[in-house]
Amino acid sequence: MSERRRRVTTIAKKELVEFVRDWRTIVAILVIPVLMFPVLFILFPLLLQAEAEELDSLVVRVELQANDPPSMLLHALEQPGIDLVVVELPALENLTDATSDVERLRAGQLDALLRVRANNSTWEYATLHLSTSEQSNEARARVLSAVADWERNETTTRIESAGLNANNTLNPVVWNGSIADADAASKGEQAGLALSLFIPLVLAVWTFSSAIQPSIDMTAGERERGTLEALLGLPCTRMELLLGKWLAVATITAAGVLLQIAGLIFAIGYLATSDIIAVPSLSMAVVLLLCVAVLLFAITVVAIELALAMRSHSVKEAGSVLGPAVLLILFPALFTQVINLDNIEMFWFAIPVVNVLLALRELLLNRVVLSHVAVWFLSSALYATLAAVYAARQFKREDIVTTLS
Repeated sequence: MSERRRRVTTIAKKELVEFVRDWRTIVAILVIPVLMFPVLFILFPLLLQAEAEELDSLVVRVELQANDPPSMLLHALEQPGIDLVVVELPALENLTDATSDVERLRAGQLDALLRVRANNSTWEYATLHLSTSEQSNEARARVLSAVADWERNETTTRIESAGLNANNTLNPVVWNGSIADADAASKGEQAGLALSLFIPLVLAVWTFSSAIQPSIDMTAGERERGTLEALLGLPCTRMELLLGKWLAVATITAAGVLLQIAGLIFAIGYLATSDIIAVPSLSMAVVLLLCVAVLLFAITVVAIELALAMRSHSVKEAGSVLGPAVLLILFPALFTQVINLDNIEMFWFAIPVVNVLLALRELLLNRVVLSHVAVWFLSSALYATLAAVYAARQFKREDIVTTLS
């Protein structure tokens, strides 16, 4: 038994050395997984914040068309970021009728246009803007905010002129107490819910995609290079060859997933210090079950990819087969994001791919439902076994292993 283990580990070491000798491979395996979540969680929000600050600093050109503009509206529009011009309102049936003003918007002569006119005891208004321009959208947002302020002030003035209290009249039903204290879920549980909506998707896709290249290189790649026949001449069985290659691919995939998780933990820790998201509350049993779920999924994925790559006659053919196969993971991953975990039917935890993704979602909520765990564990173990058997059969076929055409 120890001699067989030695042969398997020797094959795995040989495959690992050959695969990681290219510095670009090291970058793909080590750098990208570590940086993925920090870039997504830290740099992306910073970029959005910078873009928002840039929009806030813009001075937008707004034209108000009104014959007798109300003073409260003018006061609301007189902001540091609005360059306001007031002109007479042309005779229009509808305030959104297309005129030459549309061409001025397209030409960038103004960013937004506000039309206001009195209709007995009410005011009518409309805005014109260019939705394909960020600056025009920002101008419209500021105009609508000013109109909302004007409406509130106008409403308050009319209510108080009737001798009523504006606040009690407009808000007859009010919340009493703290909204944050009304949620029975802890911040850690809320963080687990937020993370459960996308972490299973990212982990599943990354596990599948990170195993594609080494699977191709260690099967179809060796056949193209003509080194597979020499490897078959070694004093080892086909099963030992499969186990060695599987161990090498699993090691590479596990390294990528673990580094990705490390980047995720770093990003969550950073966000927790800025009060954006809390650290999820997970028990040790949940953490162990999370590792088991990812491990069973990885075993299945690696075995299937090795088998499909071995059936291919060239690297190009293997890439054309395994590349689109990621959709088999992506579609179920997207589908499981909308499944309600409360009172969920048991059969969902027996469907391939879906079972692991639902298990990850449920565990990230710090829920351990023993019946669910039993179903997804047994079904995942069954699928992993079937995948391993299928891969073993491919490695035992002489026409596939030794023939290039």
